Amino acid sequence: MPLWVFFFVILTLSSSSHCSPPPPLTLRMRRYADAIFTNSYRKVLGQLSARKLLQDIMSRQQGERNQERGARARLGRQVDSVWAEQKQMELESILVALLQKHSRNSQG
Repeated sequence: MPLWVFFFVILTLSSSSHCSPPPPLTLRMRRYADAIFTNSYRKVLGQLSARKLLQDIMSRQQGERNQERGARARLGRQVDSVWAEQKQMELESILVALLQKHSRNSQG
């Protein structure tokens, strides 16, 4: 047998093994339904992931806003405290001056 006939037979046998008859209609319908389900499921998972990412971003921003508000409130309380201490010191110095003036007037 010539060599080319041998290769022809081998190629024919190997190519026919890859070409199988089409699957029955019920199997194709099942695969089609599975593909539809898989695509829909992936879309839902993608939407859930996007929603979770958006919620994480929103909660981080809200947390940052709350921190800023808390910092402003603390700063405001500190400023109020410093202002109150200054006013108290001013009142005390006025009171001391009045007491000294009154004690001098009562002595003299």
